[in-house]
Parts: sequence; structure tokens; C-alpha cells
Amino acid sequence: MEIQLPLRIDGHTGGVLRETRQITVIGANGSGKSRFCNALLSACGDKAYRLSALRALFPIRPQDEKPMHGSIDEMFERINEANPQVKNSANTEFDRLTYVMLMDEFRELMNFKTHRLMGEKMEFPRTKLDTTVRKWQKVFPKNKVLRENGKLLFATEGFDDKFNSMRLSDGERAVLYYIGGALYAMPDAVILVDDPETFIHHSIMHTLWNVIEEMRPDCTFIYNTHDVDFASSRVDSQCVWVKSYDPAMKAWDYEVMPRGQELSDALYFDILGSRKPVLFVEGDDRHSIDSRLYPLIFPEYTVKALGSCDKVIESVRSFNDLRSFHRLESRGIVDRDRRNEKEVEYLLKRNIFVPNVAEIENILMLEGVIRAVARHKHRNDGEVFNRVRDAVFKMFAREIKAQALEHVRHYVKRNAETRVDMKFRSINDVEEHMIDLVNEINPRGVYEDLCREFHDYLHNRDYESVLRVFNYKQMIGDSNVASLCGFHRKDDYIRGVLNILKGDSQNAKDIRHAIKKCFGLDDAETTNNNQ
Repeated sequence: MEIQLPLRIDGHTGGVLRETRQITVIGANGSGKSRFCNALLSACGDKAYRLSALRALFPIRPQDEKPMHGSIDEMFERINEANPQVKNSANTEFDRLTYVMLMDEFRELMNFKTHRLMGEKMEFPRTKLDTTVRKWQKVFPKNKVLRENGKLLFATEGFDDKFNSMRLSDGERAVLYYIGGALYAMPDAVILVDDPETFIHHSIMHTLWNVIEEMRPDCTFIYNTHDVDFASSRVDSQCVWVKSYDPAMKAWDYEVMPRGQELSDALYFDILGSRKPVLFVEGDDRHSIDSRLYPLIFPEYTVKALGSCDKVIESVRSFNDLRSFHRLESRGIVDRDRRNEKEVEYLLKRNIFVPNVAEIENILMLEGVIRAVARHKHRNDGEVFNRVRDAVFKMFAREIKAQALEHVRHYVKRNAETRVDMKFRSINDVEEHMIDLVNEINPRGVYEDLCREFHDYLHNRDYESVLRVFNYKQMIGDSNVASLCGFHRKDDYIRGVLNILKGDSQNAKDIRHAIKKCFGLDDAETTNNNQ
């Protein structure tokens, strides 16, 4: 079915969406997304149909509100009017749907009985209630559905008691409602689903809606959702980003999102809803220090963890290539990881921040951070830092050769790739070039230079330079910084830093200042860049 898009805020008509069975409408809170969905539905005339578990499970429709044409409420009222002797007083859409399914089953069975009594051959009817129960029990295999005395009752495997739908969880009732509700949509309906993720656990959500879409291949589904994971699961969906609404004009600022962009849908939806510039970082959303620390340091950004540094670099490039569409600034942060100054400069020109420390853990070992945490825990910050610094120097002294060797390995790999990635006229040229490669790169000379440089850091007690080159995941634990600051474990120290940053104390400001300085930024610079 063709879906007419509403009026744009610039006065132009919205056009038509064709050849799509799934439309996902996204947008920030307050952008007019729900009104937009209502406008889509109103343009569909007698094919419009709406499902909302939040509305269905609770009696929130005013008694004097006329039910929507073709809706479950209208079906319920029509059956009640036609059968006054068994009139039902259900006041939620869920209960009304249950009643409609039971009455349909009663009618089908009576019809079957009539034909059999007349001697006619007729297959035993399969009702919408049968289909709903079968698919619902696939989702909840330990639950059983019973039909007794004109009512639906439920039982749990291993238990003898029977109970009504009120003892089901909201999720169990929502699944029953969505399956049954979709079956009752008119042919070729446009089904608007408000917040399809409501009450539904993520482990079953994607499968549930795939089943429902397959169950009604004649229908078009419009999803009004805030859930990033759900939105990204609709792989064939046409997505519309609603930016704002002008109530005077009854028009929207919106874009039909291009398909095939290199960024994942989940990432794109998450970012577009925030309306803030984007900061891509390494690590994962739940467990990495990056995703927990950087939102507290750069609150003016939407921080999105992507995993690898390569993914961060590529996503910044891809997102900025689409800036004419979304108009949002994008930057990234990657660990230094033995990069030299030329590599760092190259990344900075491409909006990638590189801290002046080897890796994310080293940021928590900055002098300004350690001193602020020590003061917060009522310790002598000077004494604590001096002892931590001495411990780090001892660790670095033990690891100098290993660290220099790792730096050489990175240097050789980068230079070998650069020198081999060139055009050769013949295989002889390749062989001659490879023979000379060791002399050109000179790994031993680089190694010896690094060893001397690293020894100079120790001799000069240059703590900042050590943090810049020392990749050592055990540094926080082995330095004893947690205990010296009054914590039991390394993880407690990390949580301590994060908890301080959640406030606005002077210690929090000192930590932010120290970390921003590590990126070559001052406290005003990041704010001014985004105004």
C-alpha cells in the first residue's frame, strides 16, 4: 500500500512511500513523532488500524470517545449490541479482544455443529483464537491455555491451579494482545504499533514481530518506537526521522532516511534521537571504561562505544560524510597505542582525539586524577601521588625492553605495510625491495633509540612521558593506587573516579580538567566548539 507522508515544515507536500511493508518512525522526545504517526494513519482511511499494549492493558480510553473504525473496541461494541443476552462489561482493550475471540469461536463452533446436524461435511474450524493460542504458547511453552465455561484460563506446567489473565505478567498479556490484535486487522490494513517494545523482553521481541509480520503479509506495519535495538531489527524497514513539529502549520521537519548507509541502523537511530554532537569511542556500551568515563568528561556529546579503534575511525568518516543530511558534528577518541606524532596529527585532522597517554587505563593514573581522588577520600594527595609515581617508575623500569620491543613491532608493521603497498614492475623488483627492507626500516636502531629514550624518562622522573608510552593493563592494580586512596580493589578505585565525576565538586572539576588537558583541550574549548 502507498503511504502518504504529511506536510513538511517548508510547505511542501511529503510525497509517498511505496513498496514497503515496514515503516519505522524515530525521533527525539518532543519532536512530534506521535502526531506524525497519527497523521500517517489518518491518511489511510478505512485501512487504518492501531495496536498499543500500553493502552490495551489499562482502561485509559474515555467512555464517551468513539471507537476507531475497524478497531477492537468497535468489534466489541458491535458484538455486545448483537448479543444483549450475553452482554460483556470489559473495560480494557485486552479483555475486549479476549471476549471477541471467544465469541468468534462460539459462532464458528455453532456453525460447524449446524452443518454437521444437517448431514453436511465440514472440516473442524480453526479459529483466530486457535492461532493466537498456538503462537502464544510457542513464545511461552510452559504456559497452557484452557477454555472453560466461556472463559480463557491459564495454567503453568507442573502446577494444578488454573487462573485468569489478571495473573499473567504484563509481557505475557502484551504478546497475547499483539498476536490476537494483528489477526483482527482488516485485509490490507495499515497497522500502527505504538512502542512495540513495551512490556516485551528483548529475548523474544524480534522473533515476535517477525512472526506477526509473517502472519499478516497483506498488511503494512508502522512502528512508533524509542527502542534502538528493535528499530535496527526491522531489516526491510523504511525509516523516517522526525526532527520537529510546528503546531501552527500542522507540519513537520522530517527526513526519509537513506538506505544503505555504512553506519549500522542501531547506531544511527541512537545518535539521531539525541540531537547532540557525537563522540565515538572504543570499548563496549556496558563494561568498558571508555563508555562510562567519557560521557562524564564530555557531557555535551552523545558518546557511543563501537569496539575497535578501526570502527571508531571509519564511523567518524562515514557519519561526517552524511552531515548534509543530519547536520550533527562527529568526533572520535582512540587510544594512543604506540602511535607516533605523525599518526596522531593525521587522526586529529580527521576529528579523532588521541589522549597523551598510551591507553584508557592510564587516564585514571594522571597526576591530577590521583590527587583529586586522594583529596576526596581525605588522604594526603602529595604523599599518595609520590608513592604511586614511584611504583609506576619501578614497573616501567622492569618492562623497558619489552615496551621498546612492542613499539618497534608497531613501527615495523606500519612501515612494512607502507613500503610493500606500492607498485612493482616485476617479481624481481619485489624480491630486491624485500631484501633491502630490513636495512631501510632499521628495527635494531629504532629499538636502541627507544631504550635510551625510555631510560631518560626514568632518569628525569618524567611521569607524563611514561604514561604516554607505557601500555600496561595491570598498572592501576600493581601501582597500589586503590589502597593508597582508601579503596579495597582496583574496580572500587575506578568506580570512585566515576562517582566523583557524577557530581560538580571541586575534585570533579579537577579530574575533568586533568583529563581534558590530556587531550590538549581546556575546559572552555569543548564547550565553545559545540555552540
